[in-house]
Amino acid sequence: MKKPDGKVVLLGDMNVGKTSLLHRYMERRFQETVSTVGGAFYLKQWGPYNISIWDTAGREQFHGLGSMYCRGAAAVILTYDVNSLQSLTELEERFLALTDSASADCIFAIVGNKVDLSDDCTSPPDENRPEKPGASCGSKVRKQVRAEDAIALYKKILKYKMLDEKDVPAAEKMCFETSAKTGYKVDYLFETVFDMVVPIIVRQKAEGPPQTVDITDYKPAKRTKSGCCA
Repeated sequence: MKKPDGKVVLLGDMNVGKTSLLHRYMERRFQETVSTVGGAFYLKQWGPYNISIWDTAGREQFHGLGSMYCRGAAAVILTYDVNSLQSLTELEERFLALTDSASADCIFAIVGNKVDLSDDCTSPPDENRPEKPGASCGSKVRKQVRAEDAIALYKKILKYKMLDEKDVPAAEKMCFETSAKTGYKVDYLFETVFDMVVPIIVRQKAEGPPQTVDITDYKPAKRTKSGCCA
């Protein structure tokens, strides 16, 4: 297996669709999945570089593994369900601290999945089945998280990481809404992140060997930060 040059990690609560997003992008299909146990990854060739994409478990009992998978990550995709405000809250309260082990220049994407289930009629139809004339939203659930909520979280992340907004990608560029089921904006999400990861890979290679995950020789690191952003 080719050695990865950089790493992207998906974090988020269980049932927000992290695994489905990855399947949609890598396997070009939607698959009903069970909850991920521990972690799993795909390897993606992007230009001359190999990027590993790690899918992590959202269940509480696997929470401690998150910082291991984030170690040295060039990008973290924080995923929530647009129809669950709690899933967005969990990103700040439970998952953000896990990124302390990521690369110092790690980029963050905030991704609201499952727009196909919301009652927002601006959500697109299935890309493989064009919407019929006169079709309506039907009996869909109420969308609980708006774009401005995701942008607010992104700005809290910058504050937590002590980063200046002028030195990082704009919030509007790094907040996405997707549907793993229909494929809406899934390619755009991953390809935008990959393009931003390449300069980080180049810098890391210039500075020295990249950090990698060795599950067989893992020892929990001592935490240097506590709590989260306010």
